[in-house]
Amino acid sequence: MTTGDSLNRGRGSEWFVPSFGSPGFRTAVGLLFLPYTGMVLSFSVIGAMMSRVIHWDRVAAVALIYFLGLGIGAHALDALGGKGNKPWGMVFTRRQLWSAAASSLAAAYLVALYYIIRYAPLLAVIAVLEGFFVFAYNLEWFKGRFHTDRWFAFSWGFLPVCAGYVIQTNALSMPLLPVALSMALLSVVEIKASRPYKELRKRGSALQEEEQAQAARYETILKSVSLGVIALGLGWLLFRLSLAP
Repeated sequence: MTTGDSLNRGRGSEWFVPSFGSPGFRTAVGLLFLPYTGMVLSFSVIGAMMSRVIHWDRVAAVALIYFLGLGIGAHALDALGGKGNKPWGMVFTRRQLWSAAASSLAAAYLVALYYIIRYAPLLAVIAVLEGFFVFAYNLEWFKGRFHTDRWFAFSWGFLPVCAGYVIQTNALSMPLLPVALSMALLSVVEIKASRPYKELRKRGSALQEEEQAQAARYETILKSVSLGVIALGLGWLLFRLSLAP
């Protein structure tokens, strides 16, 4: 079996992976989980937009931090597999994945450290928590105790909203918490649909007609939730830009 065939039978058949290009290109794009990474970036933007005063460099900074830390770093660790599995096949070596994770996480924390020191010391608390979950969730430390839907929603739904607000204000607020909770609940919908969808897609052409219909339903849910959250974040961003002097 070729590398391309292995990719097509694994996660390479999922909807966010391009159907064109070399196995290396398709895997690199797939590893970013762009719609789901876009959800998390949108969560951070939504949190930032709740601040009375917007510092636009900090909006860009927190989005960059999560793109590096989650989009590249956490997903590279996830590709290593907490139990030795290789969900994306053998396109990239373990050394390449570790290098991508280490360099992207280092860059994310350098950006975060600048804003922690200069503007938002409270962001350090979120940075420590997210750093823990990057490894504990994706590498399934502690016998997978933190590799659950609940901790997924907290680390990649609730905390990014808080991070977006904290980097602006160096504070938390009561109105922020229900918004962060609502984004966490949307993350639950995403992960609950993603897990069975992934398992169905692994079987490729072996799916029965009913299972193909089920996979299509999960795919519709995933597209609706992820693209809906991205649209919500973009709407908040455009609204606040329209109010800027």
